Amino acid sequence: MVVANEGAESTAVGSPSSRKLKPSTIRIGTRYRANRLKGPYDAIVIGSGIGGLTTAACLAKAGRKVLVLEQHYTAGGYTHSYARNGYEWDVGVHYIGDMGSPHTLGRRLFDYITDGKLEWAPMDENYDRFFLGDKIVNLRAGKEGLRLSLLNAFPDEQEAIDQYVKLLGKVADGMQWYTLSKLTPGVLGPIVHKGLDVALPDCFNKTTWEVLSELTDNQELIGAITGQWGDCGVTPRQSSFMVHALIAKHYLYGGFYPVGGASEIAKTIIPVIQKPGGEVFTYADVTDILVESGRATGVRMADGEEIRAPLVISNAGVINTFEKLLPAEAAEQVGYKSKRRHIIPSMPHIGLYIGLKGTPEELGLPRTNFWIYPSADHDGNVQQFLDDPETTEFPVVYISFPAAKDPDYQNRWPGTSTIEIVAPTTWEMFEPWQDTTWGKRGEDYEDLKQKITDQLLEVMYEKLPQLRGKVDYVETSTPLSTAWFCRYGRGELYGLDHNPERFEQDWLKPKTDIPGLYLTGQDILTCGVVGAMIGGLVSTLAIQGWRGAGLAKRIFVG
Repeated sequence: MVVANEGAESTAVGSPSSRKLKPSTIRIGTRYRANRLKGPYDAIVIGSGIGGLTTAACLAKAGRKVLVLEQHYTAGGYTHSYARNGYEWDVGVHYIGDMGSPHTLGRRLFDYITDGKLEWAPMDENYDRFFLGDKIVNLRAGKEGLRLSLLNAFPDEQEAIDQYVKLLGKVADGMQWYTLSKLTPGVLGPIVHKGLDVALPDCFNKTTWEVLSELTDNQELIGAITGQWGDCGVTPRQSSFMVHALIAKHYLYGGFYPVGGASEIAKTIIPVIQKPGGEVFTYADVTDILVESGRATGVRMADGEEIRAPLVISNAGVINTFEKLLPAEAAEQVGYKSKRRHIIPSMPHIGLYIGLKGTPEELGLPRTNFWIYPSADHDGNVQQFLDDPETTEFPVVYISFPAAKDPDYQNRWPGTSTIEIVAPTTWEMFEPWQDTTWGKRGEDYEDLKQKITDQLLEVMYEKLPQLRGKVDYVETSTPLSTAWFCRYGRGELYGLDHNPERFEQDWLKPKTDIPGLYLTGQDILTCGVVGAMIGGLVSTLAIQGWRGAGLAKRIFVG
């Protein structure tokens, strides 16, 4: 899953300021008002991303009354959709793996937190297409499909490809132990680490490039194998092989899309949270986590209201939680300053949201994702871009076709189609405007966005020339959009960077050193919808203790 930005700021093709943006017509959740609170609550969850919603739903299933507070106008975090000017886009759910079988962990968890109400549509068997310079590699669903896809492109590399496919299974098996380690009390940490050293394969937390270079010296093959690096936002020489392997294995069943659009995720989870009396409030801006006598006791809202509960669960990200929400002295007491040196924010991005007249069939839009690279040297491409982002071509351009993926789209928006384009960028390019207001950043900012928009549209037209002249509407988001709508300070995509050092941090787990305060979501495990979901599950198990044994068995074992 590649994650795109929320809340774009540009409008009409060729003229970003020519139309006033109308509010999105999709709103999930209940608008916050202090007089709508119906406490007391057993737990407060900050943020309605999939990690927060998963934790809230799992706790609700255990009979707990949970309050979810979302500062945005709609619930779902990066899993929400928005609609404007007769078009609808997702902002992060471009495709999800593991939904092709009811027996996968991800599918079992989704069915559990939605009461089985969420339906899935398969993409094409060839769900990902990599353009590596002049070379094209098509990834097909299934373990054998992956193997044959790589063999068709690299017929002389059978041994390396077979070894690679075997490694995916080994890492996945080891990941179960790593996940369980997140539940271990600190005092047992040394024992668990010894066990992990035995259970985990040697390649588990090496860099992806290190592992693959031991299998082959064919750099183009390595580039093809790592063609999904954008799904975690870290290039092969920087990423943990664990993350690479999890993503690759995640899509062995192919790619899937929620029927009815990404907003169906939050829409089907919220009733589960509401059954025991819980609620999901939007426009609910948490400014502080209350800490009294060393314990988290609740939250303070932007309107001054204080809401108390014995459990506070933050889905706002580790950096936001410790640097913006907690009192400075509380963060200092648990040694956050020294821990902070070992984590870095992930890469920001540009997002284009495109609307076209005509159905996907009429326009020739596939149910296949396009990944467009200048060459197979992903690290070199990124470095060239970072050295000169204004004149260097994008190191990757990802194109998704949500209207083609969703079989219900034409029922909601007949005779139209949508496309989304995502590309990495730098925070520094947009930093001069960080103190300006959304929608009012000035002509220089709009000119920069227009230049980027035109550049990315040309990449799309090169691969899909039939679309030239067919684009009716474009919105463009930047890292400032993410910072504004999603509260990620540097517009980061995936929370914390998924490098090996991040996965060596024992403190990145649900239970913090502040009693009553827990973390959930992608920062405690891995990115992606299912990664953040499992983070939400692990947080629930950490809270429930032995009472969560039945849930753990149901999801992990089946």
